[in-house]
Amino acid sequence: MPIDLMMPVHLITGAECIGKNAKALAGLGKRCLIVTGHSGAKRSGALDAVTQALDAGGIEHAVYSGIAPNPTVESCLAAGRMAAEFGADFVVGIGGGSALDAAKVAGAAAANPDMDESGLYSRIWQNAPKPVVLVGTTSGTGSEVTQVAVLTDSSGRKHSIHDPRLYAAISFGDARFTMSAPPRVTATTGIDALAHCVESYFSRKADELSRLFAVEGIRLFLKNAAETQGFAGEPSYARREALYTASIMGGLAINTTGTVFPHTMGYLLTERFGIPHGFASAAFMPALLSGAAEHMPEYTAEFFTRIGCGQEEFMRIYAAVMPALDIRMTREEITAALPRFKGNGSFGNTAYDVDERTAEEILTRNFL
Repeated sequence: MPIDLMMPVHLITGAECIGKNAKALAGLGKRCLIVTGHSGAKRSGALDAVTQALDAGGIEHAVYSGIAPNPTVESCLAAGRMAAEFGADFVVGIGGGSALDAAKVAGAAAANPDMDESGLYSRIWQNAPKPVVLVGTTSGTGSEVTQVAVLTDSSGRKHSIHDPRLYAAISFGDARFTMSAPPRVTATTGIDALAHCVESYFSRKADELSRLFAVEGIRLFLKNAAETQGFAGEPSYARREALYTASIMGGLAINTTGTVFPHTMGYLLTERFGIPHGFASAAFMPALLSGAAEHMPEYTAEFFTRIGCGQEEFMRIYAAVMPALDIRMTREEITAALPRFKGNGSFGNTAYDVDERTAEEILTRNFL
């Protein structure tokens, strides 16, 4: 049973886990830059919890709050330059996946303040990144435990960067910080976690351990989505904690396997139509599952057995969370999008054969 697992992140979860483990920050240095979005870190209570822990340890801190959804490379590099100018020994990222990914890149840029976009993506960095601490406020990306950052480049295209130097030193997961997320945010981040788990299961790189993470994440998501009517009902703390655990399971799964074609196709919907990342990726989940049922029926049947949910019930819960996407594409727009899928790594990582013609069929069927 071959397994390939790398997980150097010190993951600490539970209510008040930051305050209870504030001493862990002291070993990282005396000055830090906090990287956040515009308001979520404060609204969730996470920013106050972090600053209290830093103050208790006598650690000076400054805040960069310029991270937007689908963060740009430039905003991440700007945060890194601010960290360097402040003399930060480490970086703390607080927020959803955008802020956490941005903090990872800011840590690299803080150690290499002359870095530009091409230098970032080359991954030829003169100095090792500054240590990074991550504090999640949504239950979706699993960025807390991955070596991946997804950024929007200067041309407006989304690209991921994978590098083991981007792993966090410490990640804190306190589900209390997800309580302020409104239903739509809970839905789009939650279905992103589901997408991670499902895609990981149908990756060529899946092994028994990654499948265990994926299955547990899916089971947690399905149970809580069903019991809250697709998150239209306000989840209790216990359910928020279960959803956060599901997102971590998804992160652990894709950290081994990566994602497959729905994530790459989802980037197109986010770039062109502003569809939130989770909904954009999950839009192609039915195509992934129907293709799997056609090309690898026994494996797909085992998948539904392991998650304890038949395909019909799975799709019913999926539909309760996933909104209808009012998107139309012309034939010319579909054709113009196809080159980005040719030879794409996520397409090649899918457990059955897919290519740009598969993407053309899916886009035509759904959006023409």
